[in-house]
Amino acid sequence: MLAAQQTRGTSVRSLQILVVDDDDADALMISEALEQSERQTNVERVADGREALDYLRREGKFAEAPRPDLILLDLNMPRMDGRETLAAIKTDDQLKAIPVVILTTSGAGPDIVASYQQRANAYVTKPFGLDDFESTVRQIDRFYREVATLPGERPV
Repeated sequence: MLAAQQTRGTSVRSLQILVVDDDDADALMISEALEQSERQTNVERVADGREALDYLRREGKFAEAPRPDLILLDLNMPRMDGRETLAAIKTDDQLKAIPVVILTTSGAGPDIVASYQQRANAYVTKPFGLDDFESTVRQIDRFYREVATLPGERPV
């Protein structure tokens, strides 16, 4: 999960991120933005909420899946959408402490309110331009890597 080392007086950690997004292009852009990080980031991707819950609960083909430090969750997906997935994660005692950032195209007020009511840790609307999109993903990564203290993390 979290690995930390000291570099120039600051804590640097490796993150395990689960991307839950059915859009191949968006998932690729997220992965590429995270790969550009100077620090190690391990990214896994599933295409819908059902797969996400199987992954998080280590069921079926995900029996050996690492526990993510952070989940980037799209709202609009087939089979089980992000709203249902968020609700399932945040009501599961084994999963609810994992930070979930909604990363979606929807900027609709009801979606934002409902996500926070379901205890999303942040709501971010996907920018349309490639540079802005990658910058946004890197800012999320940087915040959770360098600023936030994550569950299970020990001070270095």
